[in-house]
Amino acid sequence: MAARAMTDSFGRRIEYLRISVTDKCNLRCVYCMPMEGLPWLKRAELLSYEEIVEIVRVMAALGLQRVRLTGGEPLVRRDLPELVAMIAEVEGIEDIALSTNAVLLAEHADALKTAGLKRVNISLDSLRPERIDAIARRPGSHAKILAGLTAAERAGFEPIKVNTVIMRSQNFDEVDDFAQITRERPWHIRFIEVMPTGANLEISRDDFVSCTEVVARLRRIGDLRPVQGPLGNGPATYYRFEGAAGTVGVITPMSHNYCDRCNRMRLTADGLLRPCLFGDIQTNLRDPLRRGDSLVPLIEETLRIKPERHYLVQGSDVGSGRLVALSQVGG
Repeated sequence: MAARAMTDSFGRRIEYLRISVTDKCNLRCVYCMPMEGLPWLKRAELLSYEEIVEIVRVMAALGLQRVRLTGGEPLVRRDLPELVAMIAEVEGIEDIALSTNAVLLAEHADALKTAGLKRVNISLDSLRPERIDAIARRPGSHAKILAGLTAAERAGFEPIKVNTVIMRSQNFDEVDDFAQITRERPWHIRFIEVMPTGANLEISRDDFVSCTEVVARLRRIGDLRPVQGPLGNGPATYYRFEGAAGTVGVITPMSHNYCDRCNRMRLTADGLLRPCLFGDIQTNLRDPLRRGDSLVPLIEETLRIKPERHYLVQGSDVGSGRLVALSQVGG
């Protein structure tokens, strides 16, 4: 049991930390990162696994209970199961999850499960091989992602959540096909609205689809009833077709923000603690940690200044804190 509870100035209990272990990714998804990539962090700038675990240990004593490993693509960083095992030993941490594009998951799924990983979220933006490769801008991605999904099921990860970023001209016509999967497979398909960053402003402006429109479309193919979602920390609203094995979820950062229910902070790969995905508030934990300073006052101050909400504007990067890509801060 955590010794304390972290509560921000708006009364929200913060018990969940998303940890980016790398800013690098093996894909170049059109809504996430420029084709040419970004100026990558140098090795010395990255938190070591031991430093990540120390931050988790300090925050667990303050009330942290759940951790999600992200990137970039977290499996690009070597020996990730070792980090999972180290975090699993921290007193107070009850759940460890992973967000991944699944390209490398097939070769690591069993080791991650053995190390203590509980759940996976897998990005899958189309069911058509040529579209997956086009959106990811990496040939051969489709086969590797599906192999990763199969490996996740075989390893026993549950629940398996599949994240699909909806874009009108690129995959909106597949919404029905994705939803039909949930009738037979125990997957939780979550449709996500595009969030604007500097690298995707054209998509944010021209290809945006509200999840209200997604749900309206799905109601035309069957009786879709609100349900409680699977175990997790996220903001999705879930629905189920009658008799379906899985669920359909929507995540609506643009059309209906869920900031009033926010329970998280983020730790970037270079050790910046961000109380909000967007905006420009961040606290350097890496350098004080390396000096041997106490992190508690810094964490508590970051908690105190956590903003009430984000101020994203469709087609503009102003509310995003002028991020170029979500991979810079862990998505």
